[in-house]
Amino acid sequence: MKKIGKLFLGLLVLALVLGAVLTFNALRMESKQVEAKPYQPVTISDQVFQNLSTAIQFQTISFSEDAVPDSTIFNGFHQFLATTFPRVHETMSLTRISEYSLLYTWEGSDQAKKPIILMSHQDVVPVDVPTMEMWEAGPFEGKITENHIIGRGTLDDKSSLIALLESAEMLIREGFVPNQTIYFAFGHDEEVGGSTGAAKIADYLEEKGIHAAFTLDEGGMIAEGMVPGIDQPVSMINVAEKGFASFKLIVETKGGHSSAPPRENTIGILAQAIVDLENNQRPYRLVDPVRYQLEYLGPEMPFAQKIAFANLWLLKGPILKALNSHTTTAPTIIDGGVKNNVIPTVAEATINFRILQGETIESVQEHIENTISNKVRVEKSGFLTNPSPSSTIDSDAYKLLESTIRSVFPETVVVPGLIGGGTDARYFYKISDGVYRFYPIRINPESMSRFHGIDEKISKENYKEMIQFTYQLMKKFNEI
Repeated sequence: MKKIGKLFLGLLVLALVLGAVLTFNALRMESKQVEAKPYQPVTISDQVFQNLSTAIQFQTISFSEDAVPDSTIFNGFHQFLATTFPRVHETMSLTRISEYSLLYTWEGSDQAKKPIILMSHQDVVPVDVPTMEMWEAGPFEGKITENHIIGRGTLDDKSSLIALLESAEMLIREGFVPNQTIYFAFGHDEEVGGSTGAAKIADYLEEKGIHAAFTLDEGGMIAEGMVPGIDQPVSMINVAEKGFASFKLIVETKGGHSSAPPRENTIGILAQAIVDLENNQRPYRLVDPVRYQLEYLGPEMPFAQKIAFANLWLLKGPILKALNSHTTTAPTIIDGGVKNNVIPTVAEATINFRILQGETIESVQEHIENTISNKVRVEKSGFLTNPSPSSTIDSDAYKLLESTIRSVFPETVVVPGLIGGGTDARYFYKISDGVYRFYPIRINPESMSRFHGIDEKISKENYKEMIQFTYQLMKKFNEI
């Protein structure tokens, strides 16, 4: 009994010590939010709603990697930009890349300063014909209601493109000249990988010997009611993005009659391969952009959750799982069979992976081949890209972005992080000290489904916030 008592006492002491350590670490966490400094807002005319509405009416759709852009529509959109923003086109030089991508150069007064690059993209995804009648208004009508502008591109991504030009037009009208050169890079094929748009713009700037201090693109937002434990909106600055790769799994057999099936048939082999991949997920890992996110979110959490964030050495597993901090596996296409009494000779499936930093396209393919049967052939499919590097959060440029967000949106918590989706920004790491993803589009659980979905729309108030933010950001860069 004495031994049991001592054991119990020892366990109790260990539990108390562990509890004290966990609590002490949580108490040490301090908010990383910078001061929200006052700023002088610019007055924004309601005309901006009509300008965005008109931009939406140009159906600059990217259908596939191989599809040729509609020259009439894209050239019409370019003419609309020239007409709507005359000062921009008088002041800046414009270079067309791959015929349809646009690179504006706003020369700075101090050529010794590194330039900055502000990005967006012109193209949008198609609209499923069966969903047309589910929209509040036609997806390319650009309808303006009492509170919203409706249409494909209002969220992804013409709103940021037009907001940037609205801001530049106002600044030029005021006589503003940037200290450093500002490039506006507007690709035309982001929705299908950006290989002939943004990638070629980055190549062009590299050939010119341009190296920027800062690049900003879409891919970060103001999340409202989407981070458990935090009541405030969260402004996500994504400093990196996962890679993207799809692989085809192909099974070929002699087929046969369904009345005499072999022990392993074509579709069965394929189905087992899919199950094997789903049952052997890549491990959850703590990488730099996720670590930044936890360090910034943790101090804002209620105390019980703060304990977990402050003690990742013990409790990181569930947090990393909640953040999807691993290379994800998603079967997306399956094809096989021609008749209900015929065992097919060929069956295929496409598996999409979003690749976490530290892994590569090649390591994912190796994982697939080591996991599934050797009766399945593995082939790369379509557009593929490795995960991006992670940009620093310690540079002057990042700090300026952070402080601008806090000034314009003082109610928000600013948090760096990692995006699972892909953006054109991936191509600009080679020509920029830091690459970041943020425009202040407000999203919530309901509006999240509108990206690439039904009833894509942006509120008038939020759209003016985007213009206010881009205007203030360009002015702020003159301070460093």
